[in-house]
Amino acid sequence: MRPTTLTIRENVPLTGDVYRMILTGDTGEIRRPGQFLNLLVPGFVLRRPISVCDWREGEVTLLYKVVGGGTEAMTKLPAGFGIDTLMGLGNGFDTAKSGDRPLLVGGGVGTPPLYGLCRVLREEDKKPIVLLGFRSKGDILLEKEFAALGAEVHIATEDGSAGTKGFVTQVMPELAYTYLYACGPLPMLRAVDGAAKTGGQLSFEERMGCGFGACMGCSIMTKSGSKRVCADGPVLEREEILWQTQG
Repeated sequence: MRPTTLTIRENVPLTGDVYRMILTGDTGEIRRPGQFLNLLVPGFVLRRPISVCDWREGEVTLLYKVVGGGTEAMTKLPAGFGIDTLMGLGNGFDTAKSGDRPLLVGGGVGTPPLYGLCRVLREEDKKPIVLLGFRSKGDILLEKEFAALGAEVHIATEDGSAGTKGFVTQVMPELAYTYLYACGPLPMLRAVDGAAKTGGQLSFEERMGCGFGACMGCSIMTKSGSKRVCADGPVLEREEILWQTQG
């Protein structure tokens, strides 16, 4: 694994505190939806792991939320800037088990990596159902983009300003699906796992030090032992998670 320099083509606010960054360059190491990049932001020692929203040959799209100094600094990076990148990290989603009508459940900024997954599933002639949860209408991401792919889209908002009032787990029992994919904060993943009617894969959001398995800082316990979210994940089979050990 060696760093690659990608060039920023676009870095603009999308909604609220979420930005869209489009990078160009050699994207050949990205092979599956659900993988992530590790960006070296000038002025910071640790890289910033950002999930891949979508990618094409020579181009990758990221959606990131401003949550601290590093991501705040990212918003200031201009078009044309070359950013040092570790690429194609993580295992990504496996679509082989999806069946014909997989359910994709996203929460907040856990939504972006599901877009690339949805595109791949549609290319495989699957009929994905997309269920997205947000705090309010103003936080909604990619609803129209998922619909444009041909997915069936459902929205839940905590305040009821759009879609179903409440959480994604209140909508899940109403849907008929063949397999589950989910990405979002840990409490949401725990709840989704409890509501799931099929097997599935969960993409975990954990703080990472190195991003490629050396520091062990992002490990979680599974039925087969400790696994590193950055290297063994971030996607893990939902049946293997030992939820009682998760904070």
